[in-house]
Amino acid sequence: MQTELKKRALELLGDGTVDRVIGWQTGEFSYDMTPAVFTSAEDVEKNFVYNDFCGANVSKYLIKECVKGGRILAFLKPCDTFSFNQLLAEHRVSREHVYIVGVACDGMADVQKMKAAGIDGIVGLTAENDTYRIETIYGDAEMKKSDALAERCLTCKSRRHAVHDELIGEEGEDRPDSGRFDMVAELEAMTAEERYNFWRGELSRCIRCNACRNVCPACTCENCVFDNAASGIAQKAAADTFEENMFHVIRAFHVAGRCTDCGECSRVCPAHIPLHLLNRKFIKDINELYGPYQAGADAGAKSPLTSYTFDDAEPSIVRERGRE
Repeated sequence: MQTELKKRALELLGDGTVDRVIGWQTGEFSYDMTPAVFTSAEDVEKNFVYNDFCGANVSKYLIKECVKGGRILAFLKPCDTFSFNQLLAEHRVSREHVYIVGVACDGMADVQKMKAAGIDGIVGLTAENDTYRIETIYGDAEMKKSDALAERCLTCKSRRHAVHDELIGEEGEDRPDSGRFDMVAELEAMTAEERYNFWRGELSRCIRCNACRNVCPACTCENCVFDNAASGIAQKAAADTFEENMFHVIRAFHVAGRCTDCGECSRVCPAHIPLHLLNRKFIKDINELYGPYQAGADAGAKSPLTSYTFDDAEPSIVRERGRE
């Protein structure tokens, strides 16, 4: 796949269709693939990479790229295109400034799962059918792909691109039976005290690095409320449990109805907090109260939370549901 992506990037740069490319390059570690903008054929040839460690969603970076002028080639995986479409709906990106090449994807690897399985010193990997062959400084190792895929990929909502100009690879399909709400249902089945203890245990590890906010395609405010110096909580680690709860709960409310469930928040969290479960709870509730809705599936659609119909759930219905 990397060869195909490089070839297409060079062709589109060469014929003037685009003047730069956004993709991935190797970061500090060989499994740390990070988004990068390439402005020349030489740069693409030398630094562009694509493999199953390229899970980072590049759609948010297009916000700043769109105001630079010219046209940028963006390689977007299916989940990335939902984020792009949502940004388009919110007028945060410009469609005419982005040439989208959809990249077929059947899941990205989670290096933390590999490390948990005792595989260290990773320097590369290749996918062969249902197996990852992992190159390490200590020798080669193998792992079932299903055991190494990121959680968001195992429960992926869709392998279909929501928007694209062309595709590389075969188009996928929606996956309504992926089981992505199973863990949310387990949390809902807990008592209030059990749920409180679960989230206190998870959120207590938060160091307020803001990585979840910074990477989230739905968090695009130029001035975040949590950067307000007058708030008393700007850019600092939480001093008590209330601050930890407030930061994440407010952020979850902020993206409700707009979160595409890309899972970037959990991917970048250094404390490995399953933040995506907060967002999935909102998605599940919206689906049940207002009908099925997928943010980013259609750039022209309105979120149930920003539109009114006579069939909307009334407060009494919501309260009654909570007693079930």
